Amino acid sequence: MGKWTRRAFITAGVAAGGVVVFGVAIRRGDRSDKVRELVAADGESMFDVWLKIAPDNTITAIIPHADMGQGVHTALAMMLADELDADWSSVRFEEAPAHKEFANYSLAREFSAPGADFPAWLIDSVDGLFFRATQMMGLQITGGSLSVRTTGQIAMRVTGAATRAVLLEAAANEWQVPVSELSAGSSMIRHAGSGREGSFAHFAPAAAALPLPDKPSLKTPGEFRIMGTSPPRFDVPEKVDGSANFGIDAALPGMKYAAVRAAPVFGGSVLTVDDASVHALPGVRKVVNLGDAVAVIADGYWQAKKALDKLSVEFSDGGNGGAAQDSIFSQFADELDSAAAGGTAKSDFVAGDAGAALDAAVQVLEAEYRLPFLAHATMEPMNCTAWVHDDRCELWLGTQNPLGFAQQVAKAIGMDQSQVVLHNQYLGGGFGRRAIDDFAVQAARIAADTPYPVKLIWSREEDMRHDHYRQASISRFRGGLDASGKPVAWHNHYVNKHDPEEAPHIPYAIADQAIVYSESETHVPWGIWRSVDHSLHAFFTESFIDELAVAAGRDTYEYRRELLAGTPRFEAVLDLAAEKSSWGDTLPANMGRGIAIHRSFGTIVAQVVDVEIVDGKPRARRVICAVDPGYAVHPDNLIAQMESGIAYGLTAALYGEISISGGAVAQSNFHDYRMLRMDEAPDVETYIIDGGGLLGGAGEPGTPPIAPAFTNAIFDATGIRIRELPVSKHELRLKDVEDVA
Repeated sequence: MGKWTRRAFITAGVAAGGVVVFGVAIRRGDRSDKVRELVAADGESMFDVWLKIAPDNTITAIIPHADMGQGVHTALAMMLADELDADWSSVRFEEAPAHKEFANYSLAREFSAPGADFPAWLIDSVDGLFFRATQMMGLQITGGSLSVRTTGQIAMRVTGAATRAVLLEAAANEWQVPVSELSAGSSMIRHAGSGREGSFAHFAPAAAALPLPDKPSLKTPGEFRIMGTSPPRFDVPEKVDGSANFGIDAALPGMKYAAVRAAPVFGGSVLTVDDASVHALPGVRKVVNLGDAVAVIADGYWQAKKALDKLSVEFSDGGNGGAAQDSIFSQFADELDSAAAGGTAKSDFVAGDAGAALDAAVQVLEAEYRLPFLAHATMEPMNCTAWVHDDRCELWLGTQNPLGFAQQVAKAIGMDQSQVVLHNQYLGGGFGRRAIDDFAVQAARIAADTPYPVKLIWSREEDMRHDHYRQASISRFRGGLDASGKPVAWHNHYVNKHDPEEAPHIPYAIADQAIVYSESETHVPWGIWRSVDHSLHAFFTESFIDELAVAAGRDTYEYRRELLAGTPRFEAVLDLAAEKSSWGDTLPANMGRGIAIHRSFGTIVAQVVDVEIVDGKPRARRVICAVDPGYAVHPDNLIAQMESGIAYGLTAALYGEISISGGAVAQSNFHDYRMLRMDEAPDVETYIIDGGGLLGGAGEPGTPPIAPAFTNAIFDATGIRIRELPVSKHELRLKDVEDVA
């Protein structure tokens, strides 16, 4: 069976949802009655499942997404409040519970049919189909930089505008005046002709009884009052004063702690456990054999960890003990060779005839790039507190998919999903790792046979060695140039395709292209890593386009710009990055400047990096980042996300490598899986273009361009082309004096 991309997964789910209810009218409708008792207090009026208005005129947005530092609670509340014409000072938020009524139908709809303008009469049926599908799949996802551009656009803005419409209608009914004579603003409704005014709260009970319009009129950017500004984020005060609750902060009466050790080799299992030696240790309560892992429960975490260290366990290697880093890359290379020779590579994107164009080219360049496995290395290690009691299972953790986690936990311990209550907390870093439920399932299984709550905490070593990793990959290129140096052919053959589907595609005007791939599975578990395949392919494609420019004897910025002619948004972003970086200015002899541009998750980002070579080591001194997300809902937060993505991607480019030895991960902690340190961080300047069109994401698009911009700058300084990351593996030297001159 081939790999699933997110789009394929969602599309199949939608199809399945349609099959299940074939011949039945599927409508999402107003679901507020389904969740009222979960999210609304007495006297509060609900509008759909996303909004409630309290008698004191407080407006609360119900947000179905988790906070992992990306500011999503604030941004989504802003989108709702702006369309509602609410007083921002009275706006609050609540994170939605893990419940099927909060399944991400808007995510599925926009992901499958981006920007589709359905007629009003069809919207409820379309949303119903996607709603049913996402319920079946357990999707309440925070990821893919999709929150603002899906839930924000389809749920928050639409609900805000629809609620404003019924509030006006309710006021018109009470005052016996035409709706056209009324205005809304600052959570009040006013009638200029009579001077009457009333709060949203006053009209809310009557308005809540009216049907919400499926396709209300939405504001244009020129009408925004809240969107496009940067109010303080909801989460900042409690994160500053320490009152914010992360998963690891959970504390319950009588709670015990668990430490876990999984089979070192992926696919291995427990063969024997000799627990006699640890039962007498202080605080030890129980040893649990999970089949592929062993856990120790104790009164305190350190007691559990020390007992686990002493526990004698024999694991099998699942037949994977011979796997090593070199053998994995040899496997990849052999697969590429075999597919190329046999013509069995799978088509990704084809335009024209790349083979014929290569044959006719004046010059042909070839290059091979390699990237290693990468861990997520979140600041907060994996953890989950589970309590099985009174015929239910309660969970306290930070997750990117509460509904999906609840489904999988229920399945693992033989409960119905309705019996699992998940209390989602702040996430101390996600990056895709907390969309994978392995640690939560472990915690529930450990707690299932105990009378007390159990907090499972993975050690940093366990976290590093049992991640779901960004894939390792090889990507091979052949590019053809004509007599003027213009690229006339682009051939790219890479290993393993995941998601998003468009990640390997290029924005450049090259008529003849062939982008193909081959599958080469390994025993190393794959997982979504910040920007997913974009982090690989931006490095591959932006490195190779740089090589073509150099081979053509052209300036690397000007070369890109010519190939982007006719794509005004790309041109504008590239030009802004070049302008703000003072591109073309002479640099000191020990410095270089590199550029890269990439579109991911609907957002175009160009970055220019200034690198200084000191004692043979590269140091990024300055990063210029130009970004076009369509429209910046919260500009300060967008800037913060660009800075975060740059730091994350630069860390990976410099140091990131998970290597396999004897079938297991060799790295164990931050001493051998290094992070970028504060004294190594570059100055970052971010410039925003509101380019219009569909909204793009913010959390991930800052990451893909940084690695190629960085390595292109290294080439500019040294003449050494980095085709394999991390950079720390390479010996660098400056160009000869005559080359610099």
